[in-house]
Amino acid sequence: MASSPRSPQPAATAQAELEISRQSRILVALSKKVIDLDELRMLAAQGVPDGAGVRSTVWKLLLGYLPNDRALWEQDLAKKRSQYEAFKDEFLGNTVGGNSATRGSEGHSDGNAEHVENGFLDRSVIAQDDHPLSLGKTKEWDQFVEYSEMIEQVDRDVKRTHPDMHFFCGDSSFAKSNQESLKNILIIFAKLNAGIRYVQGMNEILAPLFFVFRDDPDYKNANFAEADSFFCFVELLSGLRDNFCQKLDNSAVGIQGTLSKLMQLLRKYDGELQHHLEITTEVNPQFYAFRWITLLLTQEFNFADTIHIWDTLLSDPDGPQETLLRICCAMLILVRKRLLAGDFTSNLKLLQSYPPTNIGHLLYVANKLQ
Repeated sequence: MASSPRSPQPAATAQAELEISRQSRILVALSKKVIDLDELRMLAAQGVPDGAGVRSTVWKLLLGYLPNDRALWEQDLAKKRSQYEAFKDEFLGNTVGGNSATRGSEGHSDGNAEHVENGFLDRSVIAQDDHPLSLGKTKEWDQFVEYSEMIEQVDRDVKRTHPDMHFFCGDSSFAKSNQESLKNILIIFAKLNAGIRYVQGMNEILAPLFFVFRDDPDYKNANFAEADSFFCFVELLSGLRDNFCQKLDNSAVGIQGTLSKLMQLLRKYDGELQHHLEITTEVNPQFYAFRWITLLLTQEFNFADTIHIWDTLLSDPDGPQETLLRICCAMLILVRKRLLAGDFTSNLKLLQSYPPTNIGHLLYVANKLQ
């Protein structure tokens, strides 16, 4: 007798059972008074099941935002969230300078602070030397212009963040609130990191963090998604900051050095493909892998697949860089037949618009490149 068409397929059933098993193991790992981070990394690297509702907590642990001792969570979160509110008060009140152009050397406001409103300097507090047409020193005016340009860039980029998702874009108050949170985080980060400031594309790296934390089923945590995202964003970029520092671009630790490491890895596992790409067709990794690496693959796959990839990236105890390079190398190997048969134009087109792929298989191949 033929089986009922409504009967679940064996493969689908096995996959569902695997998801339930992995979900239960993660829940058990998180329930311990002192969480074993090595165990959690091993489990999370295989993917955090969406149905568990714990990805927010897992990512915070993997990024070191939460201590592994659960007894310290409430105290640590309260401290960090209060600190973020202080950052907002200090850095979002006006647009000029480091701590702000209207603060004295001790960090206290001087008499001009009351003239700064809505991010613009009142005409009365712009000294003659700081007037744009003045021939004198223009340090404060230059800071004002530079900061204003950065704000405009952040605003443009945030509005372009995942335009296909109502979470980030649209006229709803929810989407606008989320956009405002992204802008706040990026501006505060820029103010606190003068050596890097804001680099175009950072909004794309921030987006998955904020989405996961804002989507936390625990509404108390979801309400603090902005603060939590800020500190996790800082931690994530701490291991990647050299890729964003223009002065280091051509150094061994800058983005060019990282691209060279990717080609060395490809040469190790598939010398024929590496030679065909770099020598025969002259497809420089700068043309495609620059975006892969600096944006942590957020532009190469759909958002759900990106989240899955990030489960693995964030599970690396040494930071995401090495795992990221293995995934990028696996991406090349998975399309090697098309690349070996292609010329410069077709290969560049393929790699700049990577085809849909099975993420589980991609991560499996990447894991074999160790």
